[in-house]
Amino acid sequence: MGALKGIFGITGTPGTGKKSVAPLVAGVLGVRCFSVNELATARRRADADEGVYDVDTERLRGEIPSLVPRASVLYGHLLPAVLDPAIAERVVVLRCEPKVLRERLRSRGYPEAKVRANLEAELIGVVAAEAHEAFGVAACELDTTSTSPQEAAAMAAGLQGGAAGGRRIDWTLGYDSAPKLRSLLPPE
Repeated sequence: MGALKGIFGITGTPGTGKKSVAPLVAGVLGVRCFSVNELATARRRADADEGVYDVDTERLRGEIPSLVPRASVLYGHLLPAVLDPAIAERVVVLRCEPKVLRERLRSRGYPEAKVRANLEAELIGVVAAEAHEAFGVAACELDTTSTSPQEAAAMAAGLQGGAAGGRRIDWTLGYDSAPKLRSLLPPE
């Protein structure tokens, strides 16, 4: 594995493992790790309103090059909106099967409306689509449904500087009927 020349990004829907995996990837690569959310709040680029943060992504995007060294790991679900593709070497999108993700989010105490919104986003691949659109071939997807953070980190770090990560993950194939979809997202 060669030396990291750009920022190694890790993104995904909340609950897919970013906060656990990113520091481990940074350790494997021997670089520092930064959280988009922490940068946003530390630089006062995020305003909290009843626990919901409104991040000035455009402003933070302009500041990232001066806040984060070129050879580092940067993670967060807002990564596609704040990381300039010109300084991204690789972006790994962590994905998780929606039924497993539902349990992860519930165990965190997320309100059901937030669980549902994140399940819908993961099911249709919102963050993955944003990453592929923003970073093109530098983006790849990694299924964290049944991997430990250490296994996911080893796989992600192995993608550094290499070919794109292969297949795109499509959870909708497993929810191809109304009953299956209702089992995941019951009517409100």
